[in-house]
Amino acid sequence: MLIKSLEQKTKLALTTVMATIIGCTVICGFTVWACLSMLSDERNQIYVLDGDIPFLAERTKLESNFIMEAEAHIALFHQYFFNLPPDNDYIKWTVGKAMYMADGTALKQKQALDENGFYSDIISSSAVCTIICDSINFDEHEKKFTYYGTQLIKRRTRDLKRSMITSGYIENVPRTQNNPHGLLITNWRTIENKDLDY
Repeated sequence: MLIKSLEQKTKLALTTVMATIIGCTVICGFTVWACLSMLSDERNQIYVLDGDIPFLAERTKLESNFIMEAEAHIALFHQYFFNLPPDNDYIKWTVGKAMYMADGTALKQKQALDENGFYSDIISSSAVCTIICDSINFDEHEKKFTYYGTQLIKRRTRDLKRSMITSGYIENVPRTQNNPHGLLITNWRTIENKDLDY
């Protein structure tokens, strides 16, 4: 009887020890998981100090801003490429800025315009070219865009209004001072460039 009682007490003690070890392991595992989860959440938060008062500012992810940055990049490129006053140095500067934002297809279009006397005509006729962005259709999955704009060419003799539609693709590249969005326009081509009734 004493041996049976001793055996039951040993089993009870062993069961209690095993339950305690398992319970401690589960609690420790949950604590480690919760701490890592909190640490990951804290890394996604930025605190901004205003004097001695901290304010929580959430870090935005690149994906959430990609469409907005792509459209801003496309619009800025077209402004640099098509907003042209009758000033040769300024034209070289703005078109040069546009070349940082696109691949060789933009350079080919620039050379074609140069060969056709477009830039020299602007200077000789004191024309002012501006472009107004009407809309940009951007496909996030294909990274393809279509730009719809209206180009105004103001000359001393007459004003022209032209419909401008271009298309191309967007690629990610490292951000630089000359390319702050870190995007590159590729396979850029003009689909339509025709006079409108003014």
